[in-house]
Amino acid sequence: MKVLVTGTAGFIGSHVALKLLERGDEVIGFDNLNDYYDVNLKKARLARFIEHPRYTHIHADLADRDAVEKTFASHRPQRVINLAAQAGVRYAAENPHVYVSSNVTGFLHILEGCRRHSVEHLVFASTSSVYGANTAMPFSEHQSAEHPLTLYAATKKGNEQMAHSYAHLYGIPSSGLRFFTVYGPWGRPDMALFLFTKAMLAGEPIRVFNHGKHKRSFTYVDDIVEGVVRTLDRVPGKNPHWNGAAPDPASSGVAPYRLYNIGNEQPVELLHYIEVLEQCLGRKAKMEMLPLQAGDVPDTEADVTELIQSVGYAPKISVATGIANFVSWYRDYYRE
Repeated sequence: MKVLVTGTAGFIGSHVALKLLERGDEVIGFDNLNDYYDVNLKKARLARFIEHPRYTHIHADLADRDAVEKTFASHRPQRVINLAAQAGVRYAAENPHVYVSSNVTGFLHILEGCRRHSVEHLVFASTSSVYGANTAMPFSEHQSAEHPLTLYAATKKGNEQMAHSYAHLYGIPSSGLRFFTVYGPWGRPDMALFLFTKAMLAGEPIRVFNHGKHKRSFTYVDDIVEGVVRTLDRVPGKNPHWNGAAPDPASSGVAPYRLYNIGNEQPVELLHYIEVLEQCLGRKAKMEMLPLQAGDVPDTEADVTELIQSVGYAPKISVATGIANFVSWYRDYYRE
């Protein structure tokens, strides 16, 4: 297939592009390489495949309506995976307009491209953060998710609703993927595992919020990628069993639309996550214990029943394996 993948210089997007190229697809990559974090890391991710004969790179911003339209018109992708977004939950509080420009206006441009050029299937990144104030565990797509606690989560919830409206109005099959705390090689420098590793190797203290007591469905990037690609291959239809009198948020009776969690079903306490990292690095962490940050939730736990039933896959890589792989990559990349 010919697949447009946005965010191919990003953490997850670069892994997805590689996976698609390896299986024989043609990839149109789209990324603005912004300087929110180290641009050289983004370039290094791209360098792994930018010369591939089936890869074409578009250096542009999703908020640039003309650039997005030109990409659709020139390359005519059959399917689209939208992974581009302004990263960083904290950054949203400081730069809300940048967030909305990328995550909402940019997503509108993707939807318009899909509408105008008859795309077969749109797969887009959402987040477990949409569950917000929900406390019933594990989190299920069948639960209401109407109380996001951060602007980042609100923009992603908005993406889900925008995609549903376009799926209904224009028949664009759309699948939203709620990612749970993704980590692994080529990860983002602003994420906990990256920050912890850098600080511990430098002998500096790490900041441990909620005194390390919160649990997360830490999900290794290869598990995320497998879920993304399998979902891409399964085009959703309308749910014939959907009932408007008791609407199920996970699907739709009026639109070809589905939502899926992609997360490890075995949540891990942050203190244990740090212990595994200590073992992999061969040194103890100096921990600065801090209260829970505003907008953070104490725990997340993924229910991936729908993903298993629809695409036959569930994330399975343990934190012991995943963190070891990350540390190996980090030492090699930074020559530590």
